[in-house]
Amino acid sequence: MKPPVVIYRLGSLGDTLVALPCFHKIAEAFPQQRKLVLTNVPVSSKAAPLAVILQPGGFIDGVIEYPLQLRSVRSLWHLRRQLRNTGASTLIYLAANRGRLAVWRDVLFFKLCGFKKIIGAPLTADLLENRKNPVDGTEEPEAERLARTLHSLGAIELNRADAWDLRLTSREAEAADRAIATLAGQPFFAVNMGGKVAPKDWGEANWHALIDQLAVEYPELHLVVVGAAEDAPRADALLSRWPAGRVSVCGTLSPRECAAVLAQARFFIGHDSGPLHLAATMQTACVGLFGNYNHPKKWHPYGQKHRILHDMRGVQAITVEEVVSAVRQVAPHG
Repeated sequence: MKPPVVIYRLGSLGDTLVALPCFHKIAEAFPQQRKLVLTNVPVSSKAAPLAVILQPGGFIDGVIEYPLQLRSVRSLWHLRRQLRNTGASTLIYLAANRGRLAVWRDVLFFKLCGFKKIIGAPLTADLLENRKNPVDGTEEPEAERLARTLHSLGAIELNRADAWDLRLTSREAEAADRAIATLAGQPFFAVNMGGKVAPKDWGEANWHALIDQLAVEYPELHLVVVGAAEDAPRADALLSRWPAGRVSVCGTLSPRECAAVLAQARFFIGHDSGPLHLAATMQTACVGLFGNYNHPKKWHPYGQKHRILHDMRGVQAITVEEVVSAVRQVAPHG
Protein backbone atom coordinates (compact mmCIF):
# COMPACT_ATOMS: atom_id res chain seq x y z
CA MET A 1 0.00 0.00 0.00
CA LYS A 2 1.28 3.45 -0.90
CA PRO A 3 1.90 5.88 1.99
CA PRO A 4 -0.79 8.50 2.61
CA VAL A 5 -0.70 12.13 1.53
CA VAL A 6 -1.11 14.89 4.14
CA ILE A 7 -2.96 18.09 3.19
CA TYR A 8 -2.40 21.23 5.27
CA ARG A 9 -5.54 23.41 5.27
CA LEU A 10 -6.88 25.44 8.18
CA GLY A 11 -10.11 27.39 8.39
CA SER A 12 -13.88 27.31 8.56
CA LEU A 13 -16.73 26.30 6.25
CA GLY A 14 -16.08 29.05 3.70
CA ASP A 15 -12.32 28.40 3.73
CA THR A 16 -13.00 24.75 2.94
CA LEU A 17 -15.39 25.46 0.10
CA VAL A 18 -13.13 27.89 -1.77
CA ALA A 19 -10.50 25.12 -1.76
CA LEU A 20 -12.91 22.45 -3.03
CA PRO A 21 -11.57 22.41 -6.62
CA CYS A 22 -8.09 21.83 -5.19
CA PHE A 23 -9.34 18.79 -3.26
CA HIS A 24 -10.82 17.44 -6.49
CA LYS A 25 -7.41 17.83 -8.14
CA ILE A 26 -5.64 16.15 -5.21
CA ALA A 27 -8.05 13.21 -5.40
CA GLU A 28 -7.31 12.95 -9.12
CA ALA A 29 -3.54 13.15 -8.63
CA PHE A 30 -3.38 10.64 -5.76
CA PRO A 31 -6.21 8.16 -6.45
CA GLN A 32 -4.63 5.19 -4.63
CA GLN A 33 -3.44 6.97 -1.51
CA ARG A 34 -5.24 7.88 1.69
CA LYS A 35 -5.68 11.62 2.20
CA LEU A 36 -5.19 12.98 5.72
CA VAL A 37 -5.85 16.65 6.48
CA LEU A 38 -3.95 18.66 9.04
CA THR A 39 -6.55 21.20 10.17
CA ASN A 40 -7.97 23.03 13.15
CA VAL A 41 -10.93 21.91 15.27
CA PRO A 42 -12.89 24.87 16.73
CA VAL A 43 -13.39 24.96 20.48
CA SER A 44 -17.17 25.08 19.97
CA SER A 45 -17.27 21.97 17.78
CA LYS A 46 -16.46 18.29 18.09
CA ALA A 47 -15.30 18.03 14.47
CA ALA A 48 -13.33 20.18 12.06
CA PRO A 49 -15.56 22.01 9.56
CA LEU A 50 -13.32 20.70 6.80
CA ALA A 51 -13.91 17.08 7.81
CA VAL A 52 -17.68 17.60 8.11
CA ILE A 53 -17.76 18.92 4.55
CA LEU A 54 -15.20 16.73 2.79
CA GLN A 55 -15.04 13.34 4.49
CA PRO A 56 -18.60 12.17 3.66
CA GLY A 57 -17.86 12.93 -0.02
CA GLY A 58 -14.75 10.78 -0.01
CA PHE A 59 -12.31 13.65 -0.52
CA ILE A 60 -10.35 12.82 2.63
CA ASP A 61 -9.90 9.80 4.88
CA GLY A 62 -9.06 11.38 8.20
CA VAL A 63 -8.01 14.43 10.18
CA ILE A 64 -4.96 15.32 12.26
CA GLU A 65 -5.75 18.19 14.61
CA TYR A 66 -3.60 21.29 14.26
CA PRO A 67 -3.64 23.23 17.57
CA LEU A 68 -4.06 26.91 16.75
CA GLN A 69 -2.08 27.87 19.86
CA LEU A 70 0.95 25.89 18.73
CA ARG A 71 3.56 27.66 20.83
CA SER A 72 5.18 25.21 23.22
CA VAL A 73 8.01 22.86 22.32
CA ARG A 74 5.95 20.02 23.76
CA SER A 75 2.97 20.62 21.44
CA LEU A 76 5.29 20.95 18.45
CA TRP A 77 7.01 17.70 19.33
CA HIS A 78 3.65 15.94 19.73
CA LEU A 79 2.44 17.15 16.33
CA ARG A 80 5.74 16.16 14.72
CA ARG A 81 5.39 12.65 16.14
CA GLN A 82 1.83 12.38 14.84
CA LEU A 83 2.84 13.43 11.35
CA ARG A 84 5.85 11.10 11.24
CA ASN A 85 3.69 8.20 12.41
CA THR A 86 1.49 8.55 9.31
CA GLY A 87 4.39 7.37 7.15
CA ALA A 88 3.59 10.10 4.62
CA SER A 89 6.41 11.63 2.60
CA THR A 90 4.29 14.10 0.57
CA LEU A 91 2.52 17.16 1.95
CA ILE A 92 0.10 19.41 0.03
CA TYR A 93 0.31 22.98 1.29
CA LEU A 94 -3.07 24.76 1.02
CA ALA A 95 -2.75 27.39 3.73
CA ALA A 96 -4.07 30.93 3.50
CA ASN A 97 -1.58 33.77 3.21
CA ARG A 98 -0.09 34.43 6.66
CA GLY A 99 3.05 36.05 5.32
CA ARG A 100 6.26 34.77 3.74
CA LEU A 101 7.98 34.19 7.08
CA ALA A 102 5.15 31.89 8.16
CA VAL A 103 5.46 29.89 4.93
CA TRP A 104 9.20 29.34 5.38
CA ARG A 105 8.66 28.43 9.03
CA ASP A 106 5.98 25.92 8.03
CA VAL A 107 8.17 24.39 5.32
CA LEU A 108 11.06 23.97 7.75
CA PHE A 109 8.79 22.33 10.32
CA PHE A 110 7.28 19.94 7.77
CA LYS A 111 10.76 19.00 6.53
CA LEU A 112 11.68 18.15 10.12
CA CYS A 113 8.54 15.99 10.22
CA GLY A 114 9.97 13.84 7.44
CA PHE A 115 8.14 15.19 4.39
CA LYS A 116 10.45 14.82 1.40
CA LYS A 117 8.06 16.50 -1.04
CA ILE A 118 6.02 19.63 -0.29
CA ILE A 119 3.61 20.69 -3.03
CA GLY A 120 1.97 24.11 -3.16
CA ALA A 121 4.02 26.10 -0.66
CA PRO A 122 3.81 29.69 -1.99
CA LEU A 123 7.48 30.60 -1.80
CA THR A 124 7.20 33.40 -4.39
CA ALA A 125 5.34 36.68 -3.96
CA ASP A 126 3.12 35.86 -6.97
CA LEU A 127 1.86 32.63 -5.38
CA LEU A 128 1.61 34.07 -1.89
CA GLU A 129 -0.38 37.19 -2.80
CA ASN A 130 -3.70 37.46 -4.61
CA ARG A 131 -3.06 39.14 -7.94
CA LYS A 132 -4.56 42.63 -8.23
CA ASN A 133 -6.58 43.98 -11.10
CA PRO A 134 -4.57 46.96 -12.40
CA VAL A 135 -7.76 48.78 -13.42
CA ASP A 136 -9.86 48.70 -10.25
CA GLY A 137 -7.44 47.30 -7.65
CA THR A 138 -9.63 44.33 -6.74
CA GLU A 139 -7.95 41.07 -5.76
CA GLU A 140 -8.31 37.76 -7.55
CA PRO A 141 -10.62 35.23 -5.84
CA GLU A 142 -8.84 33.08 -3.29
CA ALA A 143 -9.96 29.99 -5.22
CA GLU A 144 -7.83 31.17 -8.15
CA ARG A 145 -4.75 31.80 -6.01
CA LEU A 146 -5.02 28.36 -4.40
CA ALA A 147 -5.40 26.73 -7.81
CA ARG A 148 -2.24 28.48 -9.00
CA THR A 149 -0.25 27.12 -6.05
CA LEU A 150 -1.05 23.55 -7.18
CA HIS A 151 0.00 24.13 -10.81
CA SER A 152 2.45 21.21 -10.61
CA LEU A 153 -0.52 18.82 -10.30
CA GLY A 154 -2.09 20.16 -13.50
CA ALA A 155 -4.62 22.80 -14.47
CA ILE A 156 -7.66 23.29 -12.23
CA GLU A 157 -10.63 24.49 -14.29
CA LEU A 158 -12.63 26.57 -11.83
CA ASN A 159 -15.37 27.38 -14.35
CA ARG A 160 -16.44 23.74 -14.60
CA ALA A 161 -19.41 22.85 -12.39
CA ASP A 162 -17.90 19.47 -11.52
CA ALA A 163 -14.93 21.23 -9.90
CA TRP A 164 -17.39 22.30 -7.19
CA ASP A 165 -19.21 18.98 -6.80
CA LEU A 166 -19.61 18.10 -3.11
CA ARG A 167 -20.60 14.51 -3.98
CA LEU A 168 -23.73 14.64 -1.85
CA THR A 169 -25.14 11.26 -0.87
CA SER A 170 -28.70 10.03 -1.34
CA ARG A 171 -29.12 10.05 2.45
CA GLU A 172 -28.18 13.73 2.59
CA ALA A 173 -30.60 14.56 -0.23
CA GLU A 174 -33.39 12.68 1.55
CA ALA A 175 -32.71 14.56 4.81
CA ALA A 176 -32.96 17.85 2.91
CA ASP A 177 -36.25 16.84 1.30
CA ARG A 178 -37.72 15.92 4.68
CA ALA A 179 -36.67 19.28 6.14
CA ILE A 180 -38.60 21.24 3.51
CA ALA A 181 -41.40 18.72 2.95
CA THR A 182 -44.06 21.22 4.04
CA LEU A 183 -43.28 23.29 0.92
CA ALA A 184 -44.55 20.37 -1.19
CA GLY A 185 -42.00 20.88 -3.93
CA GLN A 186 -43.00 24.48 -4.58
CA PRO A 187 -40.32 27.05 -5.54
CA PHE A 188 -38.52 28.89 -2.77
CA PHE A 189 -35.57 31.16 -2.10
CA ALA A 190 -33.18 30.96 0.85
CA VAL A 191 -31.46 33.47 3.11
CA ASN A 192 -28.88 33.46 5.88
CA MET A 193 -28.89 36.47 8.20
CA GLY A 194 -25.89 35.51 10.31
CA GLY A 195 -24.84 38.33 12.58
CA LYS A 196 -22.25 36.66 14.83
CA VAL A 197 -19.51 38.95 13.44
CA ALA A 198 -20.61 42.56 13.88
CA PRO A 199 -18.87 44.02 10.77
CA LYS A 200 -20.75 41.49 8.63
CA ASP A 201 -24.20 42.05 10.17
CA TRP A 202 -26.56 43.89 7.83
CA GLY A 203 -29.03 44.42 10.68
CA GLU A 204 -32.50 43.03 11.43
CA ALA A 205 -34.25 46.21 10.32
CA ASN A 206 -32.73 45.90 6.85
CA TRP A 207 -33.60 42.22 6.60
CA HIS A 208 -37.21 42.85 7.65
CA ALA A 209 -37.60 45.68 5.13
CA LEU A 210 -36.10 43.47 2.41
CA ILE A 211 -38.42 40.56 3.15
CA ASP A 212 -41.45 42.85 3.16
CA GLN A 213 -40.54 44.13 -0.30
CA LEU A 214 -39.71 40.71 -1.73
CA ALA A 215 -43.08 39.43 -0.48
CA VAL A 216 -44.69 41.93 -2.86
CA GLU A 217 -42.39 41.20 -5.79
CA TYR A 218 -42.18 37.40 -5.45
CA PRO A 219 -45.48 36.29 -3.89
CA GLU A 220 -45.23 32.93 -5.66
CA LEU A 221 -42.08 31.93 -3.75
CA HIS A 222 -41.70 30.31 -0.35
CA LEU A 223 -38.89 31.19 2.07
CA VAL A 224 -36.25 29.00 3.75
CA VAL A 225 -33.81 30.39 6.32
CA VAL A 226 -30.55 28.52 6.90
CA GLY A 227 -28.00 28.97 9.66
CA ALA A 228 -26.71 27.71 12.98
CA ALA A 229 -28.89 26.96 15.99
CA GLU A 230 -28.10 30.37 17.51
CA ASP A 231 -29.54 32.02 14.38
CA ALA A 232 -32.99 30.52 15.02
CA PRO A 233 -34.56 33.46 16.95
CA ARG A 234 -33.66 35.95 14.21
CA ALA A 235 -34.83 33.46 11.59
CA ASP A 236 -38.21 33.02 13.29
CA ALA A 237 -38.73 36.78 13.48
CA LEU A 238 -37.96 37.06 9.76
CA LEU A 239 -40.16 34.14 8.75
CA SER A 240 -43.12 35.55 10.66
CA ARG A 241 -43.24 38.39 8.09
CA TRP A 242 -43.40 36.08 5.05
CA PRO A 243 -46.98 35.49 3.81
CA ALA A 244 -46.34 32.22 1.91
CA GLY A 245 -44.77 28.91 2.96
CA ARG A 246 -41.79 29.24 5.26
CA VAL A 247 -39.26 26.93 6.89
CA SER A 248 -36.28 27.40 9.21
CA VAL A 249 -33.54 24.77 9.10
CA CYS A 250 -31.28 26.67 11.50
CA GLY A 251 -29.29 24.15 13.50
CA THR A 252 -31.31 21.16 12.29
CA LEU A 253 -29.23 20.02 9.31
CA SER A 254 -25.58 19.22 8.72
CA PRO A 255 -23.74 21.56 6.34
CA ARG A 256 -23.96 18.98 3.55
CA GLU A 257 -27.70 18.44 4.14
CA CYS A 258 -28.08 22.21 4.09
CA ALA A 259 -26.24 22.22 0.75
CA ALA A 260 -28.84 19.81 -0.62
CA VAL A 261 -31.57 22.28 0.41
CA LEU A 262 -29.73 25.23 -1.14
CA ALA A 263 -29.30 23.33 -4.40
CA GLN A 264 -33.08 23.49 -4.81
CA ALA A 265 -33.43 27.22 -4.06
CA ARG A 266 -34.23 29.61 -6.89
CA PHE A 267 -31.74 32.06 -5.39
CA PHE A 268 -29.91 32.79 -2.13
CA ILE A 269 -29.27 36.02 -0.21
CA GLY A 270 -26.63 36.21 2.50
CA HIS A 271 -23.69 38.05 3.95
CA ASP A 272 -19.99 37.15 3.80
CA SER A 273 -20.30 33.68 5.34
CA GLY A 274 -20.06 29.93 4.92
CA PRO A 275 -23.70 29.49 3.81
CA LEU A 276 -23.11 31.98 0.97
CA HIS A 277 -20.21 29.86 -0.31
CA LEU A 278 -22.26 26.70 0.27
CA ALA A 279 -25.07 28.01 -1.95
CA ALA A 280 -22.60 29.10 -4.64
CA THR A 281 -20.94 25.67 -4.53
CA MET A 282 -24.34 24.15 -5.32
CA GLN A 283 -24.57 26.42 -8.41
CA THR A 284 -27.42 28.45 -6.90
CA ALA A 285 -27.45 32.12 -7.95
CA CYS A 286 -26.43 34.27 -4.98
CA VAL A 287 -26.76 37.86 -3.83
CA GLY A 288 -23.88 38.46 -1.45
CA LEU A 289 -23.56 41.36 1.01
CA PHE A 290 -20.00 42.43 1.85
CA GLY A 291 -18.71 45.34 3.89
CA ASN A 292 -15.23 46.45 4.92
CA TYR A 293 -14.33 43.12 6.53
CA ASN A 294 -12.56 41.80 3.41
CA HIS A 295 -11.05 43.18 0.22
CA PRO A 296 -13.32 43.20 -2.87
CA LYS A 297 -13.47 39.93 -4.85
CA LYS A 298 -10.94 37.94 -2.79
CA TRP A 299 -13.61 36.12 -0.79
CA HIS A 300 -16.54 36.54 -3.17
CA PRO A 301 -18.27 33.30 -4.21
CA TYR A 302 -16.85 32.05 -7.49
CA GLY A 303 -18.87 32.29 -10.70
CA GLN A 304 -20.52 34.78 -13.02
CA LYS A 305 -24.16 34.16 -12.04
CA HIS A 306 -23.83 35.87 -8.65
CA ARG A 307 -24.41 39.53 -7.80
CA ILE A 308 -22.15 40.86 -5.07
CA LEU A 309 -22.74 44.14 -3.27
CA HIS A 310 -19.46 45.15 -1.65
CA ASP A 311 -19.43 48.50 0.13
CA MET A 312 -16.14 49.40 1.81
CA ARG A 313 -17.95 51.93 3.99
CA GLY A 314 -19.45 48.94 5.79
CA VAL A 315 -22.14 46.38 5.04
CA GLN A 316 -24.88 48.54 6.58
CA ALA A 317 -24.22 51.14 3.88
CA ILE A 318 -25.85 48.72 1.41
CA THR A 319 -29.47 49.75 0.86
CA VAL A 320 -32.52 47.53 0.67
CA GLU A 321 -33.17 48.91 -2.81
CA GLU A 322 -29.72 47.76 -3.97
CA VAL A 323 -30.39 44.25 -2.72
CA VAL A 324 -33.82 44.10 -4.37
CA SER A 325 -32.25 45.26 -7.64
CA ALA A 326 -29.61 42.51 -7.37
CA VAL A 327 -32.32 39.91 -6.71
CA ARG A 328 -34.15 41.02 -9.86
CA GLN A 329 -30.94 40.39 -11.81
CA VAL A 330 -30.39 36.83 -10.53
CA ALA A 331 -34.11 35.96 -10.58
CA PRO A 332 -35.87 38.02 -13.24
CA HIS A 333 -39.66 37.91 -13.33
CA GLY A 334 -41.20 35.72 -16.00
